[in-house]
Formats: sequence, C-alpha cells, structure tokens
Amino acid sequence: MKKGILIAFGELFLKSPNVQKILKRKLISNLSSYFKRKKLDFKIYLQRERIFVETSKIKKALKIVKNIFGISFFAESLFFEKLSLKEISDFVAKNYKNWIKENETFAIRLKKGGGIKESSQEIIEEIARGIKRKVDLKRPKRKIFIEARKEGWFLYFKKKKALGGLPISSSGKVLTLISGGIDSPVASFLMAKRGSENVWLHFHSFPLVSNKSIEKIKELAKIFLNYQPNLKIYLFPFSKIQMEIKTKVLPKYRILLYRRIMFKIAQKIAKKENCYALVTGESLGQVSSQTLPNIEIIEKVVSIPVLRPLIGLDKEEIIKLAKKIKTFEISIKPQEDCCTLFTPKHASAKGNLRKIEEIEKKLNLKRLINDSMKEIEVLHFFN
Repeated sequence: MKKGILIAFGELFLKSPNVQKILKRKLISNLSSYFKRKKLDFKIYLQRERIFVETSKIKKALKIVKNIFGISFFAESLFFEKLSLKEISDFVAKNYKNWIKENETFAIRLKKGGGIKESSQEIIEEIARGIKRKVDLKRPKRKIFIEARKEGWFLYFKKKKALGGLPISSSGKVLTLISGGIDSPVASFLMAKRGSENVWLHFHSFPLVSNKSIEKIKELAKIFLNYQPNLKIYLFPFSKIQMEIKTKVLPKYRILLYRRIMFKIAQKIAKKENCYALVTGESLGQVSSQTLPNIEIIEKVVSIPVLRPLIGLDKEEIIKLAKKIKTFEISIKPQEDCCTLFTPKHASAKGNLRKIEEIEKKLNLKRLINDSMKEIEVLHFFN
C-alpha cells in the first residue's frame, strides 16, 4: 500500500495522443519542480488517465497540487498495486469504521478501467459486503471512491476541484504588461491557466514619484509564484518619456501616446524574450483608453498579437477573481500609477490616429526610448 495524491488530468484528453504526451511531460515537470523546491520526498507514477504522487508529506503536497494548472481534480489516496478484489475487500472491511461512523450512510463510487475481469457490479457488491453500515446511493453521508485499473487500485474519500487549464509553458511565453492594479495580475493568471509562461513588464515613474508601484510588483510576484514556478520581471523607467510628452503634447492626446509607446517598448522586449504575444488587463469600455476606437489606435503600433483575457469581464467579476488568487489586497494598496500621473481628468474616448501619428513624428522619441532601455532593471523570482 502506498500513500499519496491521485491526480486527474484536465482537458488533456481532448488533445491528440502526441500532444497528450507533451502535456503530460510538462505537467510532471511542473509537479517535480515545485516538490523539489519545497524539498518534499516524492515519487511520481504516470498512468494513462491518472498521475499518482507517493509522498510522506501529503498535507504540504496538497497545498502545491491545488495551484498547479492542467489538473481537473485531486484527492488524498491509497494506492494498492497488484492486489486482488478479495484483498481490497478485506482491507476495506477491516478499516471502514475509521471512515464511516455508526450512524452514517455510505455509497461506493466506482470507476473501472480496462483489464479488470470483474464487472462493476461484482466489484461494488464484494466491497460493500464487508461494510456494516446503511447504504444511501442518492445522498450518502460518506462516499468511498474506488478506481480499479490494471496498474492497481485507488481508494479515496474526497475529490478536490483543481484549477484546470493547461500545464504552464505548454503554450509558450507571453509578455504581460503589469501595472500593480487589480486587473493585470488577473489577466496574467488567466494566461497561465491556458498554459502560457508569463514574463512581466512594469512601467514606473520613479524617481518622479515613490517606488511604491515597484514594491507592489515584487509582492504580487511572490503570490504569482503559487501558479508559475519562476517569474522574470522587467522594470522600465518611464519618467523621462512622460516628461517629454507632458511638455510638448496637449493633455487630451497624452494617454494614447503613453500606451502606444509602452506597446512599442513591450514588443522589443517580447521579441528578446521569445514571447509570442503581449497581454494586458484591459476590459472593454472600463476607461477611455479601453474603448474600441482607442484600442485600435494603440494596437496599430505593434505587429505582435495583443491578448486581453479580461476584455468581456466587468469590474466585479475581475475583483472576484483577484480575491480568489490572493492578489486583491496587494493590488488595492495606494500607488502613483505611471499612466495616471500626467493624465487629464477627461481623456477622449475616441482618438484620432492620423493626429496621433503626426505628434509622434514631431516628438522623435527614439533616442529617449533607447536611453531608457539601457536603464531597465530585471528581476528574477523563484518559488
């Protein structure tokens, strides 16, 4: 008998056999990485539909598994290799009093794989025979989950829903523009759920303002390591570019210029990092720069895809997700945002692309951008 955690794959089985193999390897690699960094003893058994992690540190391992993408559900489980149905039945008969109180009802939930000679009915009847408790198939107080597979028998009592999605790094890398506010960490989480490894890019206005936004990014990074094993962050000094725009551009055009320049810079870094797309926390119509006309104006400056996982969510939905992933309390801490610092009170919801492009030509920001690129700070976070 082995003690550990049974892991069920998420949407992996919707993929072709070759893709399944790749995704399973990624998932096992991610599990191993987390367990090794937490210095847990473990051994991983890969089966067709399941992974079993044998470990003596089950509670610590459960905390890790619940935050790993690519898993449908998991359960603290016993694993019996090469035992007969009679031997499993005897084990249950000897131990059921530890699981089911005298006045409690129970039901057996069976999943039978290929290569098992007994029928499902035979297995259930044999195991239930030794349990001297009342059966209730519809609303049992206790459930006994049994999986009969050619590799062995799994016995567990409670399924826990996992994050689902695809294993981290199975969908390549993306560069996420991270502000420190509520939205962008949630967008980053949703991209991680789809198997993308995030690299973060944060624009700050230090020393024109305090370094609070930078400190918030560091705090958010530590939370994000629950979902991604490592994280690289670029801290870009944006103050010189902002000051140049502030002194030469009318207030109503500034926010669009800031965003277009940010995208230009982000594309340079994305190519350096071999990222396939940019990611933002934009939600349609939430602020003036996130209207359809202005999104079009901003996005025209880059050739790389721009992904917006929050585009159809309202603020309440985003906040709910932020609380779920534990970033909300950090995100609401006060900071001087680099975009709002020099932004007019009433920015235009519908900009003019031709006018914006004319202003950009006159500004000739290439030198300032190149100089600022030299001052980028790069941080590395590991779980």
